Amino acid sequence: MTRLSVNINKIATVRNARGGNVPDVTKAALDIERFGAEGITVHPRPDERHIRYADVREIRPLLHTEFNIEGNPTVQSFVDLVLEVAPDQVTLVPDGHDAITSNAGWDTVANKALLTDLVNTFHSKGIRTSIFIDPDPAMAYGAAACGADRVELYTAAYAEQYTKDREKAIGPYLETAKAAREAGLGLNAGHDLSLENLSYYIRTIPWTDEVSIGHALISDALYLGLEKTIQAYLAQIGKK
Repeated sequence: MTRLSVNINKIATVRNARGGNVPDVTKAALDIERFGAEGITVHPRPDERHIRYADVREIRPLLHTEFNIEGNPTVQSFVDLVLEVAPDQVTLVPDGHDAITSNAGWDTVANKALLTDLVNTFHSKGIRTSIFIDPDPAMAYGAAACGADRVELYTAAYAEQYTKDREKAIGPYLETAKAAREAGLGLNAGHDLSLENLSYYIRTIPWTDEVSIGHALISDALYLGLEKTIQAYLAQIGKK
């Protein structure tokens, strides 16, 4: 059954906008777990404009659910951080240093040598490794050839097209999900998933292992409150 991992970057963004420690990112992570989320996701960037490396180090030993760190593994400081804290999962994302948010998946064929080396590096510490990909079956097969444990489907295009034609929007994701399953990979999904589009995605691709949701969930929490929002998202994946 699909697990809900909450990306807490936006909470850190609010804190950093003012300085100090309000809101408290570590307390928020623990509250999110207490409210029923099954994982915490962070995406530390080198400029630390939201989650800071110090946050990752502080949060790691306190969590009781899954900890997922995502980021660009071509940055050595990111690799060093992941190896130091040894999360349950690392998600490899090819985002540029100046990207506002993740905006593309890996070409797992063109970058096979690099990704294989990275997967082996993280496996040496017992860290499950997921590769962020666009909805393209060839990229799923390529990730399997790199030795990855999972892929995370970049769902921005699905979310953008959902209100126009949801069947057409999910088509490439369903085909890629089938390819991932055929290749023996676990399956994650994330980016712009929301209360509006999440349930249909999970009903169509029920073997999704995990969804990582941040922006929409934290935005909904402004109106509903954090605990009620997490319960609402769990309901969308059939947990409540």
